[in-house]
Amino acid sequence: METTPSPLTDLSTLPDDLDDGALAAELTRRAATLASEMRARGLQGHEKTSVSDVVTAADHAAEAFVTAALAALRPDDGIVGEEGASAASTSGRTWVIDPVDGTYNFLSGLSYWCSALALRDDEGVLVGAVHHPGQDEAWLGVRGRRTTLNGVELPPLTDATADRSCLATYLHPTRLADPTLLTPWSAMTQRTATVRMLGSSSCDLAAVAGGRIEAWAQHAVLEWDWLPGQALVLGVGGVTELVEHRGHTWSLAGRPSAVAELADAIRTS
Repeated sequence: METTPSPLTDLSTLPDDLDDGALAAELTRRAATLASEMRARGLQGHEKTSVSDVVTAADHAAEAFVTAALAALRPDDGIVGEEGASAASTSGRTWVIDPVDGTYNFLSGLSYWCSALALRDDEGVLVGAVHHPGQDEAWLGVRGRRTTLNGVELPPLTDATADRSCLATYLHPTRLADPTLLTPWSAMTQRTATVRMLGSSSCDLAAVAGGRIEAWAQHAVLEWDWLPGQALVLGVGGVTELVEHRGHTWSLAGRPSAVAELADAIRTS
């Protein structure tokens, strides 16, 4: 797909000595800025699976840029992109790209969207970067380091029980008729103080890492919606957990006690 020329996509302006964290932060910054510029010029959305599951030319352009940059700077690493980018890994490492997370919000003119990128290896997530242009926030998590927001280390999360927690979650309206999903989701949400469904997993998980939301849970989460934010949460002492129940996998993240209680709610529903 032909993309609008932009200095943001000029690979010659990317230093070739960036470490993985700095590279992820720079690529998500440029991807989010590119998408923002394209939205300002006007975009149309195209449905993928439903009215709420849409894609735009900005998604494709941002993913194409990140893919090209990684191919040039990390040629031995694999690539998996939400919009179809794919490259095999010979290094044992794979980059996971979400060029615009929260495309429905993005296309609608809402600010709750981001560009996200993760790097995984055989031990799990190694790097996670989330750039949220609506709040001018750059989040970065690197294994073995404290998560940062705009370059400043975040404090470790304190603990909280579910009944004192805000839960960010999502359940598509078409799944409300499925008791194998609705029953555990309802059991889980009823244990919390309040619930938010905002439409961007990576923005939600960044908010968890920043102490703004205590817990997050969702079923059938794809890796580009999970890994970038998982790195952020782990980097501030939060916990993450996968719960298998009634044929579905639930991904949970947040304060330790809240996550444990929500996992129990799912398992016993």
